[in-house]
Amino acid sequence: QLQLVESGGGLVQPGGSLRLSCTASGGTLRFYAIGWFRQAPGKEREGVSCISMSDGTTYYTDSVKGRFTISRDHAKNTAYLQMNNLKPEDTAVYYCADAEYFEPNDNTWNAQDEYDLWGQGTQVTVSL
Repeated sequence: QLQLVESGGGLVQPGGSLRLSCTASGGTLRFYAIGWFRQAPGKEREGVSCISMSDGTTYYTDSVKGRFTISRDHAKNTAYLQMNNLKPEDTAVYYCADAEYFEPNDNTWNAQDEYDLWGQGTQVTVSL
């Protein structure tokens, strides 16, 4: 059974960096879209970034543009989220999600209903 497993979260000081990984086990990432979402305490889950697995087009929410980079490695069956210049407001549980039969665009990439397989989440805490 295909499962997604996130790793790479932790505690980091403001201005620091982390790289999150999303690995598929028990199968292969479906070659449509991988998304990263996050949920901060007391807030709704929001889209952070997405990558189209077919052509590599990337999407980012405004608050992370220029700081976060999403990528994927087909050979390793893994997607990544490189997070630089982290801020306290980036503190959240980060989830990766895989979508089948979904080609994202500027208006739909963060539509959570399009993603049908989710990981368990990894905590990212940005604090002194």
